[in-house]
Parts: sequence; C-alpha cells; structure tokens
Amino acid sequence: MDIKEFKHKITIKVRFHEVDMLGVCNNAVYINYFEQARLEYVKEAGLMPEGGIFSDGKLFFMVRNEINYRGHSFYDDELEVYSKVSYIKNSSFGYDHIIVRKKTGEVIADGKGVVVFVDPKTRKSTPLTEDFIKKIKKFEPGVEVL
Repeated sequence: MDIKEFKHKITIKVRFHEVDMLGVCNNAVYINYFEQARLEYVKEAGLMPEGGIFSDGKLFFMVRNEINYRGHSFYDDELEVYSKVSYIKNSSFGYDHIIVRKKTGEVIADGKGVVVFVDPKTRKSTPLTEDFIKKIKKFEPGVEVL
C-alpha cells in the first residue's frame, strides 16, 4: 500500500491503558484504531446520517479485519492512521489502513477490513444504495467498483 494514495488521516496518541508491562501498545488495540479511523472517514465522506450513527435504521456490519504488525508503538506515541475505501461490491466494501509513527514515519501496522450492508429486518446482506456509492466515489475517486 502506498501512503500517497490515502487522503483520509487521523492522529491518535497511545494511552497508558493501551500498553502492556513492557510499555508496548497491545496488538488488539490497533483494531480499535482502525475502527476509530473508519468512523471519522464516514463523517468526512458525508456518510454519517444527520441524526447521528444508527439514526437512519441502516446497518453496516464489520465482517473481516486483517492486520500486519510491522513495528511497535509505545505510551504517548502519536500515530497517524490512514484509511481509504479500496473497493465497492454489491453489498460490501473494503477498507485499507496504514498506521505510522508520526515522529519517525515508521509504519507500525497495516491492514484491511470488509464491511457489509445489512437489511435491518432480515439481518441478511443487501445491495448498497446508489447514494452511498455516489458519496464514496466523490470522496474516493480511485475506488474500484467491482
């Protein structure tokens, strides 16, 4: 993944309760960083409903997370979390993420995730709306529609 292809970025500071006895950020915490970045991405891309998350009755389920650990972060490190929607399918879309130590530019982790649009009554996958796809394509012109 090339960091230059990412237009969305948030900064996170590693907090004390996120590190282990060796002072290293716990591996599971990076999934939380990805989630926080996705939520901010949704806001910035204009996908958050006016009444706030879940207010429109639409459901999106995270169905896959994948992470590669490239380095370690420590208490008080500032991390930049880059995110993008890399592809859109019929009822799902994929995120790519990169986490970089701000001070050094070292890649700490990278990963991918898959989100599925779900019918609130049947709890089965359902096609993404044209409005959703249009907003993603506007925010992420390089997104691959499969």
